[in-house]
Amino acid sequence: MKNTKYYLAAISAYTTWGFFALVLKPLHAYSSLDILFYRVFGCALLTLLITLLFRRQKLKETVHLFKALPFPNKLRAIFLNVGGSIFLTANWFSFIYVMNHISVKATSLAYLVCPIITTLIAFFILHEKLSKLQWFAVSLSIASCILLSYANITDMLFSMIIGFSYACYLVSQRRNMGFDKFTVLTFHIVLSSIILLLFYPRFSGPVPAEFKFYAYVAIIAIAFTIIPLFLNLYALNGIDSSTAGMLLNINPIIAFALATLVYHEPIGTLQAVSYITIFVSVILFNANAIFYSRGKKEPAS
Repeated sequence: MKNTKYYLAAISAYTTWGFFALVLKPLHAYSSLDILFYRVFGCALLTLLITLLFRRQKLKETVHLFKALPFPNKLRAIFLNVGGSIFLTANWFSFIYVMNHISVKATSLAYLVCPIITTLIAFFILHEKLSKLQWFAVSLSIASCILLSYANITDMLFSMIIGFSYACYLVSQRRNMGFDKFTVLTFHIVLSSIILLLFYPRFSGPVPAEFKFYAYVAIIAIAFTIIPLFLNLYALNGIDSSTAGMLLNINPIIAFALATLVYHEPIGTLQAVSYITIFVSVILFNANAIFYSRGKKEPAS
């Protein structure tokens, strides 16, 4: 399968994010904004250092490529990258707030809603084509999310905010082609840190004194932000944003398992059935990619 490396990149990113609760929950005593501030500032510092020390040539090539674009394309690139940074910042804050102050299940529900929103946006804006089987898979996901919303409408509302912000990020970056992906990621994170810096003096709490806080933030910055975001952007080089969106369901399925098995959040039969149905929908949506190499055999002599 020619797109195997892009699928593996997306699956690796979304699997990693599925375990996010393990490093975020220990920081529940801290303000969501403080976690966000230090996470993004740390990511910005790290990506800038990597870019300036080891990737200067890629940075120069990206700047040269941008300067060579016609004016309308320059405006489009600015819009996609600035918009991407804003969507990413909104997604980070809403996710941390809901994880630590609403429930882990609400965040897992967000990334069940996100693939549906991503697929619909990609269909109407990017004109990505879907087969009948893929539409059936999306319909299964929609039905499951509606069932889950009956259990807790508040969770669904918060989930829609998280899901919509990341769906917009995915679709915008699918159009943001041609630039070095790590340089693009560095721009997104640095701009996000500048946006948050405007709010830091007024909304930040006391400077954390515990080593635990900085240790967990460092893990979040490297293992749960920079690496999976880079893999996500890389994956969009070879797969549609709708496909990436459906693979994103791996994240909430793992998060849901953690919520029930590790954090002992109550689970009902309806919720269990809904998550199993969504897992089936992911398999159906990607059935062509999964079984392509098996089906493509040489004719018998």
